[in-house]
Amino acid sequence: MLTLFSGNNTRHPERMSRRSFLQVGTCAVGGLSLGDVLALEAAQAVETPFVKDISIVFLYFSGGASHIETFDPMMGAAPEIRSQTGEVATTIPGVTFGGTFSRLARHAQEMSIVRSFHHQNTDHVKAHVEVLTGGMDPTGKRQTGFSMGSLYARLAGTNSPRTGMPVYSLLTTPEIDPQYRQELTRVRRGSWAGALGSAYSPFEPGNKSAILENMTLNLSQDRFADRRLLLSSLDQWKRRHEKIASVGGSSKFNDQAVDLLLGSASSALDISREDPELVRRYDTSHIQVGFKKFKPSPLGKQMLMARRLCQAGCRFVTVHSPGWDMHADKNNPGMVTGMEMLGRTADQAVSTFLEDVAQRGLSRKILLILSGDFGRTPRVNKNGGRDHWPRLCTLAFAGGDLKMGQVVGKAAPNGGEPQTFPVSLSQFRATVLQSLVDVGQFRVNSSVPRELASLVDNQAAIAQLMP
Repeated sequence: MLTLFSGNNTRHPERMSRRSFLQVGTCAVGGLSLGDVLALEAAQAVETPFVKDISIVFLYFSGGASHIETFDPMMGAAPEIRSQTGEVATTIPGVTFGGTFSRLARHAQEMSIVRSFHHQNTDHVKAHVEVLTGGMDPTGKRQTGFSMGSLYARLAGTNSPRTGMPVYSLLTTPEIDPQYRQELTRVRRGSWAGALGSAYSPFEPGNKSAILENMTLNLSQDRFADRRLLLSSLDQWKRRHEKIASVGGSSKFNDQAVDLLLGSASSALDISREDPELVRRYDTSHIQVGFKKFKPSPLGKQMLMARRLCQAGCRFVTVHSPGWDMHADKNNPGMVTGMEMLGRTADQAVSTFLEDVAQRGLSRKILLILSGDFGRTPRVNKNGGRDHWPRLCTLAFAGGDLKMGQVVGKAAPNGGEPQTFPVSLSQFRATVLQSLVDVGQFRVNSSVPRELASLVDNQAAIAQLMP
């Protein structure tokens, strides 16, 4: 980060308030301004024709959503196995969802449900890493691999060449419930950039120390011209840089940097710019979420923010939804209480999201993924909860260029493992990343290191979903 102080106390910058300095932008190496980064990203975009014009919103059910109470209610099974919230018919004949997904059931033809997704990790901390890396770190100990979002940022470039927005974001909110705070720590841990380097970590606007705050200018309008002059001075070297000149010179990147610093990121996150009726449809704050401490559910507004980020140039948005660890113990609710709380909020937020993107003609431009760290035990415990169970996990897709309106795979009669078409984490990763890149062009492109390319094109995707 290149920090430029607008005050006089430059001898001890650590004593200065946030308002007493401005931060021009992230730097890959010393001396690069945000404009430099944007220019280099545009140059890279010329070299990455394999990148599709598709964004992913990954709604992450942190804690592990039950595969039974969400998308596979198994009402023909024994009472201790079947959905504790009942079922609801969907628009796909013969297919039902869990009873709290009544609105989502009307969108089933726009979705593909995977009922045979599995892995082996029963530990929250490790499973977050394993799932968010798409199986690149099977131990979950952060010894190998990196998050799928970080890998995409490495392949496509860290910032949108069109808007300057970071391409990889993690949407979180401050948590007050102790269990929710633990899950927030875990999702951050799993969203790591690993050996790729911190430049490929997610942009987290919900974090108090996020880059968004660092990019916000605190100068009065009469000093704006000075700021533009400052950026112009910093970026003079670009006019002599052949690569940057080849994409149209540097002045537009100065403008883009100023625009981003002055509010492109802030604007994308400012839902007050939306139609109040649409905000009302998204808003889930009437439902209190938590267990020991409660707060209004932010999920609806997070999903609206995710759509706005995609429109602003973000390409991989992880939305953190905590609280799905429904053991029915001293720290967590049981299945019925938990699904009435979180299932209802997800039903409203996701349904509104699907309707919103469809009305904007964005359904094929945005792929929504629903999953979490693992599923839940097929048998309900004595307290009315379900425990950790990775041998079947929740997984659903909507939109993008994948095939919709189907169910992939089938659970065994006991609800505990796949009976047909088992889907692995590597298949999940391949499906996600091959949704974002044109594999044909990707394979002939020499700009991607082979060890990274193999993580995308040497893996079999979920065949039933691929176009």
